Amino acid sequence: MILLNDMELTFKIPNFFKKLYIQVIIGMILGILIGHFYPKIGVSLEPLSKGFISLIKMLITPIIFGTLVTGIVGLKDLKKVGKLGIKSLIYFEIMSTIALIIGMVVGELVRPGNGIHFNLNELSSVPTSSTKVNSVDFLLHIIPNTVFSGFVNGDILQVLLVSILFSVGLLKLKESGEIVLNLIDEITKVFYEMVRIVTYFAPIGAFGAMGFTIGSYGIETISNLFTLIVSVYSTCIVFVLIGLGMVAEMCGFNIVKLIRYIKDELLLVLATSSSEVVFPKIMKKMERIGCEKSVVGFVVPTGYGFNLDGTSIYLTMATLFIFQAFNIDMSLQDKLLILFILMITSKGAAAVTGGGFIILSATLSTFNQIPVEALALLLGVDRILSEVRAITNLVGNSVATIVIAKWENLLDNKKFHEELNKKHWLK
Repeated sequence: MILLNDMELTFKIPNFFKKLYIQVIIGMILGILIGHFYPKIGVSLEPLSKGFISLIKMLITPIIFGTLVTGIVGLKDLKKVGKLGIKSLIYFEIMSTIALIIGMVVGELVRPGNGIHFNLNELSSVPTSSTKVNSVDFLLHIIPNTVFSGFVNGDILQVLLVSILFSVGLLKLKESGEIVLNLIDEITKVFYEMVRIVTYFAPIGAFGAMGFTIGSYGIETISNLFTLIVSVYSTCIVFVLIGLGMVAEMCGFNIVKLIRYIKDELLLVLATSSSEVVFPKIMKKMERIGCEKSVVGFVVPTGYGFNLDGTSIYLTMATLFIFQAFNIDMSLQDKLLILFILMITSKGAAAVTGGGFIILSATLSTFNQIPVEALALLLGVDRILSEVRAITNLVGNSVATIVIAKWENLLDNKKFHEELNKKHWLK
């Protein structure tokens, strides 16, 4: 409010700019401009992005624990828990395998690595562990050293294991376990409120993320690996609209309407390149759309560890890209071996820091033709590609939650279609 010659002028911010997704878009645009025209300043903005993501990650493991425990115990029957778990894991494996195959087929048809010639002597070191990942290591990694290790390290799969065991223990206690369950439920609500507060800083996080990405790698890096970027983005979009779209149609809903429903979360993922930042929000939205809380509490957390469609597409395409860049022809047996390896190791991508590079290094180490240092050529575009991976993973988990809720007759169809048909673009 300003006084001018005894006249009162009131400036009011339009409601349009109060929407979180509009603020995130503005933050992204400003970040891109700063990163492009003032690269050094753009690079210096990274702490804003890291700080925001760290705030969210700080809250994810207790929320996963709380929602999974209340979800499983809410089923009140170990047989139902087992049935839901088996159906979920079968669905995850089928969709992830389809994503791997699609990535390989497109990678072979488009051949994004053709015409690119890299000199091994000029490759920089890969800033990730070269630890090999196999099925035994993956299974052992799920078991934490202590009950609290997964919470301290932010390891989703370890938290899932502890949550499931804790839930089974509560179910065994029956009525006496209700007191503990109610306490966990109330504590989880507190963490959700904390997330709501932290989310206000999302535009700042988006500003820092885009400023750092463009400032660090610039337009030149994007243009050099343009074919790979376009191929991965196009494949993920086709997978979502056609692959997941067909699954949605079989279950009686439209994938485009679902994307419209979760648009705010998708935009935030695009800005931060992390699907973890919207984990609590997507849980609430799946419940609001009519999925039973027990299903949401089980499927969404486990999906974050096992249902990684976008990551699967990227892993096969990135592997083929590297082989093509070095002009190495692969036999059908080699391609099938890559598929087999990734079917097992891709589940560990969410459980290990720098998981994508570790999984790729494990795949390359199976073949002696290319050193793992060759992964350095992907460093410039990994951040750019991580955005579409995270978005595809999020849409895939949203579809999975609805599909499994419908299979279990735990979906409120009336509420579901009412929410899905609202004009969410305007909200």
